[in-house]
Amino acid sequence: MTVHFIGAGPGAADLITVRGRDLIAACPVCLYAGSLVPEALLAHCPPGARIVNTAPLSLDQIISEIIDAHAIGHDVARLHSGDLSIWSAMGEQLRRLRAAGIPFDVTPGVPSFAAAAAALDSELTLPGVAQSVVLTRTSGRASAMPASENLEAFAATGATLAIHLSVHVLDDVQRRLIPHYGADCPVAVVFRASWPEQRVIRATLSTLDASIGSSERTALILVGRALGTPDFDESRLYAGDYDRRYRPVGSAPRFPESQS
Repeated sequence: MTVHFIGAGPGAADLITVRGRDLIAACPVCLYAGSLVPEALLAHCPPGARIVNTAPLSLDQIISEIIDAHAIGHDVARLHSGDLSIWSAMGEQLRRLRAAGIPFDVTPGVPSFAAAAAALDSELTLPGVAQSVVLTRTSGRASAMPASENLEAFAATGATLAIHLSVHVLDDVQRRLIPHYGADCPVAVVFRASWPEQRVIRATLSTLDASIGSSERTALILVGRALGTPDFDESRLYAGDYDRRYRPVGSAPRFPESQS
C-alpha cells in the first residue's frame, strides 16, 4: 500500500502529468482538495473508488482516512492543487505518515505561476532584465511569513515576483513595491489560471486598481520588468557564433569530440 501525493495542476483538468493521471486510475481511494482541484480529474478514478473531498476535513481526519485505507491495503491518490513543493500542506502529512510507517511517494504537478505566465504569453526570465523568479506571499492567518522574508527584501533584487495568496491585500503590495520597481513597473493579476473562468488584468504598479481582489483570493500577482519590455538581450545559447557542445564553432571548439 502506498499513498501517492499528486500535484493536480493549476486548474485545467488536462494539465496533469501522465503519471499523475495513471496513479489516480490505479487507486481505490482518492482524497482531493475540493476547494481547488477540479472535479473533472475524478473521472480518472476507477469504478467504485472511495472519493473524499478533504476541504472540510481537519488534518487528523485526513490522516484517519489514510490509516483506514492502509489497514485494508488500498493505495491512496492524494490530490493537491498546483505542485506539492510549495504551500501544499504536504509536509505535515508526510511527517505523520513517516511516524505511522505508511509508505508514500510524490508526483509533481504544473505550478500556478507557470500557468499564469502561460496565460500572459510571457517568459519570466529575460536576458539583461531578470534572471530570477521569487515565489512568495504575504502573511496570512494560516502561516505567518518569517521576518526576513518580506516583499521589500525580494523587490530589492529586481527579480520577477510571483506573489501568491495576496490579491486581497493588493493595495499593501503596491505600496511596498513601488519604491523598488517604480510606479511604471508592469504587473499582472491572473485569476484562476488555466480554469475556464480565467481572467487576466494587466497594468502598472501605480495604475492597478487595488479593489479588484476584494472578493477573490485565488489569484496570482506577477510583478517585474520582464512582463512588459520588448527591449531585452537575446540569449547567447542560439547565437550563430556561440560555441557549445551540440554545435561546435570555430577552429578550436571547446568540445571538439562533438564534431563527429
